[in-house]
Amino acid sequence: MSDAKISVTFEQDHDRLDALFTSFQEQKRRDFAKATEAFLAFKFGLQRHIVWEEEILFPKWEENSGMAEGGPTQVMRTEHRLIGDCLKAIHRNVQAGNPDSDKDEQQLLALLKSHNMKEERILYPSIDQVISDEERAAMYQAMKEIPEERYRACCGSEDP
Repeated sequence: MSDAKISVTFEQDHDRLDALFTSFQEQKRRDFAKATEAFLAFKFGLQRHIVWEEEILFPKWEENSGMAEGGPTQVMRTEHRLIGDCLKAIHRNVQAGNPDSDKDEQQLLALLKSHNMKEERILYPSIDQVISDEERAAMYQAMKEIPEERYRACCGSEDP
């Protein structure tokens, strides 16, 4: 991670995740093995992104802004649960070798579009405004220190 603003780093991660999911969608009916690789990279990356937000970004923003109860981070956490449900549904199809997950994919994309827009336009810029350079550096360090097993679990288990 760099010294970049939170908004820059997390928007770039959104873009990276979007590209992985697009690759999964494009490949799933042509080369399911490649599609599976793309989906798992997307899934683990999105899970890591959510862990970073819920364990590091949101608590610091709540602390510094004084908005914990009923604030925007509560909405984001609720949406993360819905996003997780969609991920699990798609993952069940991937595990079964079934490319017919279009309905779940559309639901996930709709959720992510709205969710990411709120984060990118409101929450991330607000985080950048309420944290110091030292706090940002400490947050990036904390993100690096989160063990992989915190986000690499598949639907409640450790195996992909």
